[in-house]
Amino acid sequence: KMSSGAADLRQRKKQNCTESDKMAPEERNKENSKLGRSPKYMLIQRFAKLFFGCLAAVTSGMMYAVYLSTYHERKFWFSSRQELEREITFQGDSAIYYSFYKELLKAPSFERGVYELTHNNKTISLKTINAVQQMTLYPELIASVLYQASGSEEVIEPVYFYIGIVFGLQGIYVTALFVTSWVMSGTWLAGMLTVAWFIINRTDTTRIDYSIPSRENWALPYFACQVAALTGYLKKNLNCSAEKFCYLLVNASTYTFMMMWEYSHYLLFVQAVSLFLLDSFALAQTEKVHEVYRIYLFSVIVGYLLQFENSALLVSPLLSLVVALMLSKSLQMNMKKSTFVSRLLKIMYIYLVLTVAVTLNFLLKIFIPHKENEHLLKFIEVKLGLNTTKNFTMNWLLCQESLRAPSQDFFLRLTQSSLLPFYILVLIICLFSVTQVIFRRICGEPLKETVKLEDGRIGERPEIVYHVIHTILLGCLAMCLEGMKYLWTPYVCMLAAFGVCSPELWMTLFKWLRLKAVHPILLALILSMAVPTIIGFSLWKEFFPRIMTELTELQEFYDPDTVELMTWIKRQAPVAAVFAGSPQLMGVIKLCTGWTVSSLPLYNDDDLLKRNENIYQIYSKRSAEDIYKILTSYKANFLVIEDSICNEVGPVRGCRVKDLLDIANGHVVCEEGDNYAYSKYGRFCHEIKMNYSPYVNYFTRVYWNRSYFVYRINTVISFQS
Repeated sequence: KMSSGAADLRQRKKQNCTESDKMAPEERNKENSKLGRSPKYMLIQRFAKLFFGCLAAVTSGMMYAVYLSTYHERKFWFSSRQELEREITFQGDSAIYYSFYKELLKAPSFERGVYELTHNNKTISLKTINAVQQMTLYPELIASVLYQASGSEEVIEPVYFYIGIVFGLQGIYVTALFVTSWVMSGTWLAGMLTVAWFIINRTDTTRIDYSIPSRENWALPYFACQVAALTGYLKKNLNCSAEKFCYLLVNASTYTFMMMWEYSHYLLFVQAVSLFLLDSFALAQTEKVHEVYRIYLFSVIVGYLLQFENSALLVSPLLSLVVALMLSKSLQMNMKKSTFVSRLLKIMYIYLVLTVAVTLNFLLKIFIPHKENEHLLKFIEVKLGLNTTKNFTMNWLLCQESLRAPSQDFFLRLTQSSLLPFYILVLIICLFSVTQVIFRRICGEPLKETVKLEDGRIGERPEIVYHVIHTILLGCLAMCLEGMKYLWTPYVCMLAAFGVCSPELWMTLFKWLRLKAVHPILLALILSMAVPTIIGFSLWKEFFPRIMTELTELQEFYDPDTVELMTWIKRQAPVAAVFAGSPQLMGVIKLCTGWTVSSLPLYNDDDLLKRNENIYQIYSKRSAEDIYKILTSYKANFLVIEDSICNEVGPVRGCRVKDLLDIANGHVVCEEGDNYAYSKYGRFCHEIKMNYSPYVNYFTRVYWNRSYFVYRINTVISFQS
């Protein structure tokens, strides 16, 4: 029965496709004849609109990429720096990603380079890792192949090629948002406004300023392309050629997105929930939604195989939800009749899908061995107040700005650029319209095949409903974690721009107001042009001078102490030496010198998290002997103390590294609301600088400057007073 039902769906889809292809020209010819326009004139008009819209979209993307490149040059003076000074601008995890790109280019062959990354024992002491799997290095693999295959060695330096690709992807990101807004509103004026809001709110739309090689900067442009294609794919009365193109683009961009970012399946899960709700209320063609589910399923399978059998994908909520939806599909096929029984079945269907998904995910986690993100679950428990902990890693994560609730400054910035007020207006209108449509569907009223402007029913368009649900879900996440704003704010720009430029949205509002003094259609058309034009001029007047100032103002990023440290390591330290220190500094040492380190700024591996916590003990109140035992257990030869951490004066007391260590080690006693520090040992990073026993017995200072103190870890301990 299911196979025959699926065949009927495919046959119906083909019939609808051919019927729409045949009917569309006839309807357009009737409308053109009513208006006294020839089909040839209309064809030229449509082609001109498409041509100039595409030109504007591509130009916007290119200009944004050039803007990023120019701003980066002004900020870091990249062209006038030596290679070492350029590499120091990559901080934290960015340094690690770029270091592996360098290693690939230095390898005698691409195959050998890949092998060394998948069997890497030169990065972290006493640990062999598959760096491609653990750190999702497919962007670096692609960049190195393109650099060598294109013969760019004699034309451009590797670092410029690398950041050029990332800036180019950001241009594609902006172009995809432009196209999405254009497809939804029907005018490329919405795309221009989307790009303007995106650039003006760059602090809250992208992390490109702070971390160029981060995984989301490689992945999110592909997700934006997928969303643009999905928006077109969900539209009603789409001709066959456009539908096939959108379907293929959804396929390609979903597969690529899955390979670029280890957390991509979580974002696709949010999207799948949006489509599930869209389909549950019968607001979209079921066969189209289930085609997207199949794309998710194949993406997870392909990702599992290409990511070295990554078990995290098998226990992901995305796979459990998609399988539950596929299993429950047969029940939904009997729910299309508008009867009381079908409405009851609809509620049962939602309950069934959620129950099967949760049960399946629970069973998969029992039977499939995995270590994926156990710390993430613990973090969520503590974040939601379900548990308390003194664990250093958990408390350190809770103190990170990106993992806190968004600040008032975030909402103030969005309000000053007029983005937030218009987004709320558009969201309220669309949400009320969608609610009306859902109520009509519950009452048994069918959806219109074609929604006209005078109907004022913007909530009946499936692509609009999808974006409303999607932005609400992403917005809920952004309200909990400030780091999620980089996923939410770009689509806030897109939805707000679509709304103010859409005559249908204004017509929906006027239908509710029952406007009679002025013809509502005429007023809707006027407002859809006038409002974005006024917004555009006000943004141009207020923010364009600031953007130009950013590009003309010379900034200076120079860290002489770090440059001196890296130079000393390359000249004085033995090649086989292992360095220990804060994970962020170890990432820079690995990139700039190539020396082995004892820890890395990566937070997706429990062993690395434990290493980081142990090595951070150099800033705690523990004995010299304890620290010596910890460092030698990781075969470290040199220890680097950072003065900025040891003497940190943080804005939030209790979130400094040394405070968190004191709490974790039980060196803080709470009495009557006051905290008292107690330990029979002084803080190690302070005491070691005094050069007295027993510290000099275990460690010998070999280098120092204003910011860093380097100590050799003695292999032979002399106990002299």
